Amino acid sequence: MKKWKGIVLAGGAGTRLHPITKAISKQLLPVYDKPLIYYPLSVLMLAKIREILIITTSQDQHNFKNLLGDGADFGINLPYAEQEKPKRPKSNFAVTGLYFYDNKVIEIAKQVQPSKRGELEITDIIQKYIEKNELYVEDFGRGFAWLDTGTHKSLMAAGQFVQVIEERQGLKIACLEELGYRNGWITKEKLMKIVVSLGNTPYGNYVKMIAEQYSGNG
Repeated sequence: MKKWKGIVLAGGAGTRLHPITKAISKQLLPVYDKPLIYYPLSVLMLAKIREILIITTSQDQHNFKNLLGDGADFGINLPYAEQEKPKRPKSNFAVTGLYFYDNKVIEIAKQVQPSKRGELEITDIIQKYIEKNELYVEDFGRGFAWLDTGTHKSLMAAGQFVQVIEERQGLKIACLEELGYRNGWITKEKLMKIVVSLGNTPYGNYVKMIAEQYSGNG
């Protein structure tokens, strides 16, 4: 059985969100009722990925650890690595896609040559999988949304979007405790201890409701 691993890149300076991000990482800013980093983590957890490397800066790593710990509260493993964002990036390009690779990607990446821009392109790796007839594309279809959070306005809009969905459906988006519990990665006893630490908050009360109404792995 393949053991998938995930990576979350959380080392950006978030300069478009200054002055807010002069003191805190963009990934720790709230999108409605939870930090932004909960959202990419929830996508990986929905894919049943339990080992997720968080790459951040030396300045912010302590705050991420305070928030997430080693991942045990969610039934996952969260190692950390430091990588400072270069003062002069090699390009202005960014990839917003979501990719899942098998272990072959390591050897494929070693064979990729720099492009005319002097960079190793993710598209070249994708092309190799196409040539091997091993590329699979999943169309998310309706029910999924890709939201920008790079400006003050778009960050606020994303939070309002999440708020409307959660209030109308009575469910939380990207509730890591719920995902860990429903996947059977943490016990009900563990979840109830987390509820106590969350206090009498709307988020804490939601997690308490999940613990009381549902059995794990369901």
